[in-house]
Amino acid sequence: MTPTPPAPYVCVIGGSNVDIVGYPNGELRTHDSNPGIVKTSLGGVGRNIAENLARLGIPTKLLSVVGDDAYGRRILDHAKTIGLDMDAALIVNAPTSTYLCVLDEAREMHVGIAHMDILQRMDIAYIQKHADLIRNALFCVVDTNLPEILSYLVTHFTAPFILDTVSASKANKARSLLKYFHTIKPNRIEAEILTGFPIRSTDDLQKAGSFFMSQGVKNCFITMGAEGVYFKTHDQEGVIRTAAVDMISASGAGDAFVAGLVHGLCQGAEIEDQVRFAMGASILAIRSEETISPMLSPQRIEAIIKDLDFVHQKL
Repeated sequence: MTPTPPAPYVCVIGGSNVDIVGYPNGELRTHDSNPGIVKTSLGGVGRNIAENLARLGIPTKLLSVVGDDAYGRRILDHAKTIGLDMDAALIVNAPTSTYLCVLDEAREMHVGIAHMDILQRMDIAYIQKHADLIRNALFCVVDTNLPEILSYLVTHFTAPFILDTVSASKANKARSLLKYFHTIKPNRIEAEILTGFPIRSTDDLQKAGSFFMSQGVKNCFITMGAEGVYFKTHDQEGVIRTAAVDMISASGAGDAFVAGLVHGLCQGAEIEDQVRFAMGASILAIRSEETISPMLSPQRIEAIIKDLDFVHQKL
């Protein structure tokens, strides 16, 4: 009897963090104890994207690493409550990845400490052990927080890889690997690092899009904040923007955008519909005090999209 093929799913490979953020009630006084608020939440770019996908109803498997400690158990238990498959997560005798951040009175970062040594335990042997999960995925989402396995992944597997460049300082990791990615989502600064030239105009955007296509990328999305989103495929190109929206927190907006794009790809949506849905997911995130909106759902995003006035600029 022919074995039944696995149900379609997305594989996300990335870090899982616990984020601890504190901020004072008044002016931040250094070298002193400040009365204020301390919040603990789950984070990590890979984990955040995976949670967003799970909340959007996309079957998702997360390859990640956590410690055999209270934080690690919290991450795994939370995954079960939202239907995120972390059965293949690596559990090691080390502290779970933790990010500590102190904000000032304006809620701007004053100092942060990232204790993420555990990510180095996501090595090639771990990837090889779970090769079938990657090989059989509809899409595989990765980010530039990954250690040396990023290069190994894209050069040893043929799954359609989706890249979140994460930050300007880390984007350069992917510069020599562009030809292996199906879809990339840099912001403007990250795109400048990947292309090696400034992006200041529409002509520059088109030049960047053409560069990425020449490298073998199938879909390119460059986010530009209030200026909208530039998109480029082999036969379509344009910018989609909308009016400014009220923002509570920008934290998590990029992760929600990537998840929205992946949702559209899984649905086989037209490129402009992918962008609108991703923008809707991002807007829902910035309207929430939480990194990942507990209200996230395809229906909620569609409702947001209906209320927005999108401007489409064909290029």
